[in-house]
Amino acid sequence: MHFNQTNHQKKNILVVDDTPDNLRLLSAMLTAQGFEVRKALNGKMALTACQMVLPDVILLDINMPGMDGYQVCQQLKADDKTSEVPVIFISALDDVVDKVKAFDVGGVDYIAKPFHGAEVVLRIENQINLRLLQVKLQEKNFLLQQALDNLKASQVQQIQNEKMVALGQLVAGLAHEINNPISFIYGNLQYAGQYVEDLVNIIEVYQQEYPKPTPKIQQIAKDVDLNFIIKDLQNLIGAMYRGSDRIREIVLALQHFSRHDEAEMKRVNIHEDIENTLVMLQHRLREAADRPAIVIVKDYGNLPLVTCYASELNQVFMHLLNNAIDAIEEEVGNGEWAVGNQFPEEGMGNEEWRMGNQSSTPYSLLPTPQIRIHTEVTNLNIVKIAIADNGVGIEESLRSRLFDPFFTTKPVGKGSGLGLSISYQIIVQKHRGNISCNSSVGKGAEFAIEIPIEQPDILSQFSKSEEGLGTED
Repeated sequence: MHFNQTNHQKKNILVVDDTPDNLRLLSAMLTAQGFEVRKALNGKMALTACQMVLPDVILLDINMPGMDGYQVCQQLKADDKTSEVPVIFISALDDVVDKVKAFDVGGVDYIAKPFHGAEVVLRIENQINLRLLQVKLQEKNFLLQQALDNLKASQVQQIQNEKMVALGQLVAGLAHEINNPISFIYGNLQYAGQYVEDLVNIIEVYQQEYPKPTPKIQQIAKDVDLNFIIKDLQNLIGAMYRGSDRIREIVLALQHFSRHDEAEMKRVNIHEDIENTLVMLQHRLREAADRPAIVIVKDYGNLPLVTCYASELNQVFMHLLNNAIDAIEEEVGNGEWAVGNQFPEEGMGNEEWRMGNQSSTPYSLLPTPQIRIHTEVTNLNIVKIAIADNGVGIEESLRSRLFDPFFTTKPVGKGSGLGLSISYQIIVQKHRGNISCNSSVGKGAEFAIEIPIEQPDILSQFSKSEEGLGTED
């Protein structure tokens, strides 16, 4: 028999039949067409042959001793390694029920005996071509998915860049505009305090020199409560000092947080950046109607200066701390301050972080909601920053998607799904670090950041810059 021979590139065909004559006939015919043929006399031999070398197509008889063709096909489809191999049933059974069953168990084609050689070859070639098309389609789908992921990542990066530019400009502008008048107020408070003290001294001298003032002066002193004013003036000046100090701290925190003029990597104090971020979040940490103030527990290690993009790293701290506060507020809102709430076991072990279970219990009687910030140098050239809360925690099924763009566990309208994705890009792609989450439902969550102390490609730049500064006279 001679058929149109094509270049099969030695496609591997496994023929499974308990009749030796059928095996010899099919083997000779397919070998003549350029196929590489292997033979198996029963189902077990076929399964073993598939594990040794994966065939491109399997020709499978149905009626065989021990294990029939249907059972063999079911086992092939149940195995991830062999599930994609096309199975063509070839049998003397020509009933519709047999054919339907063959397709039900995973067969792709059915050839009835007696068969024609040309038909068998064409059907094998058809399945090989279909398989090649499927593989190409899978490759294209993979490339499309990759392109989609890259597009999403680019969108997130673009949003992040625009957000950071706008935020930096806004914060820098606000800090500048607030800094000027507050500096004027703060600078003159000292003089105002001195003037007030001098005036009080003059009044006291008048009282000593003229112990019996006129009735009019007595009445005015009584109306304004002169003694109270004299005593309270110092308190008033002190309160103004504290208020202006607080505003100056906020302005400095704004300036450090935005770092609008620091686009390049530089060595920074991580603890200072965390503190500046906490200043920005003071309004969210204060006591609320349904919960006490959130306590920040600082477990700072001895960290060296870290080379990083300071402004972007501040964004990561902001996202993680905001998420921790949201988790605590969600726990309070759900009335689920369960007994035993504490930090995730890894690296934590802070037993006092526990909450009550009665939603009717006044919050003043419940243990305190807390966020713990832990920093350490884990090993050579690696710094770890862990931010843990005792909020609601995160389900295991959701943790694998936390860093996907536009994925959020928050209610509609409360989260964009960009915060953790942006944080992942900043830490992993820009700082060559790692960010991970350890959490259990009802036991809070811990996000751990690990970044190198020095970035290798810019370490030499810093060295050259410092050498240049040292040689200039």
